[in-house]
Amino acid sequence: MSDDSKSQNHNVNMEFLTFTLGSENYGVDILKVREIRGWEKIRELHDTPDYVKGVLDLRGSIVPIIDLRIRFQIENYEYISTTVIIILADGNDGGMMGVVVDSVSDVLAVNQSEIRSTPSLGSKINTDYIHGMVTADDHMVMLVESDKLLDREAFEVISKLEGVA
Repeated sequence: MSDDSKSQNHNVNMEFLTFTLGSENYGVDILKVREIRGWEKIRELHDTPDYVKGVLDLRGSIVPIIDLRIRFQIENYEYISTTVIIILADGNDGGMMGVVVDSVSDVLAVNQSEIRSTPSLGSKINTDYIHGMVTADDHMVMLVESDKLLDREAFEVISKLEGVA
């Protein structure tokens, strides 16, 4: 492929790890995914937002764990055999965070031109965490902006716990 044809190619392919929360489908940039772990007991924290379930000691690093069902105000389901923690690179400082999801689905390859903007859903529905939406296999997949999932204040509280887990 020549340099001219590369510069004319506006369709950048991206891959997203898809997962479910309740009956909804979501995706997160596959380049942010560090690992997928089964649900396990974590160290609970007090005086943090309700969506911060606690921290996990991951090979010496303290990783905050966020329950996305609570963060997105989705009906709370039990942790079952398909519940997993997706460990993501946190763009805020190069650290990591884990997100609890109901199940992991697949890897979805998307052309950047296929990603639709998130519609304005009114002031009561927070779309700050949604990068965009894409249709795959006759259903909508909301693409999560993982760097915006953890509030700065919550991250500062958790980061003070290094060595506590």
